Amino acid sequence: MTEKMTQRQRAEAAMRRQWFPVARSVDLATPQSATLLGERLVVYRTESGQAVVQDARCPHRGADFALGKVHGESIACPYHGWRFDAEDGKCSHVPSLADQCKIPPQASIKTYPVIERFAHVWTVLEDPVQALYDPEQWKGIEFEWLAAEPLHSPTGVAVAIENFRDVAHFPFVHHVSMGPTPQVVEPLKVRREGLDVVMERPLDAGEGEWANDGDCIMFYHCAAPGLASITYDYERLGKRIVAGFPSPMAYDDVKIFWGVANARDFTGADLQENLRIEEMVYLEDMPIAAGIYPREIDWDGVFVEHSVPADLFTLNYRRAFREFMERAVPEVVAVPQGQRGVA
Repeated sequence: MTEKMTQRQRAEAAMRRQWFPVARSVDLATPQSATLLGERLVVYRTESGQAVVQDARCPHRGADFALGKVHGESIACPYHGWRFDAEDGKCSHVPSLADQCKIPPQASIKTYPVIERFAHVWTVLEDPVQALYDPEQWKGIEFEWLAAEPLHSPTGVAVAIENFRDVAHFPFVHHVSMGPTPQVVEPLKVRREGLDVVMERPLDAGEGEWANDGDCIMFYHCAAPGLASITYDYERLGKRIVAGFPSPMAYDDVKIFWGVANARDFTGADLQENLRIEEMVYLEDMPIAAGIYPREIDWDGVFVEHSVPADLFTLNYRRAFREFMERAVPEVVAVPQGQRGVA
């Protein structure tokens, strides 16, 4: 017998067709280990400077390429030294063979598409349903990026994005970093255009460290499934960014890659200082997010939730995520009974 794919399964299948970060660009002096939706990966940079993402398991005896070494345009297994080309993943050298013509012809590892953007290395497991994020409000501006130390959160991508974009939790979770802030949320002016959700608000830093930086408009932007950013537009300082890109190691377990950026002509605090302040906010969120249950949005409607006008942004993000699922997995296909995921 077969049964219909659950919405959870559909969300997971859809994310296999979406770009996610798997490493910081700054870390590629040595091969890096990564996991994306259960797939074990290695991320490294070749001698020519190309970032590469490939399967982490050596097809000889299963060693982890993240422990290996880069040789020119290939990576060598740490166990027996077998080398695999960065471009196509084919085995190019077996040290134990006197005759390299006898390399097993099927010996290869899968190579994934790569884009470097926002100081991170991005990849996609299957045919991408859309191009990598390219926010309209950043176009035409030269930004300098600083990638933060990634954070682990035992949540799904959508829960992580909602936490980043929710505004009603500030007085309860961020009273240290932001100081006292109003508990009543003003009517939110939210606009959704397909997979993008945007909102503008004036910065109210309360008693926080940003309180004296002058007039500022915050441009909130989410792009389903996994980009959330704030572009701060200061009247006298210029523009800066904080952006988060939660990457699903598993369906409900993410590594949050994130960073800050300053426009080249920004005259406020430097990148290190902006990262320090934004990290305070992130770290306040972590223990609260870790206790959210279920750990990912309940796309199948098993749990009861109640919403209020302050949730308008996150409700629109959920609509955008559902549209993303429709684009990536347009039909609810049948799956063998017994393989249904737990909602």
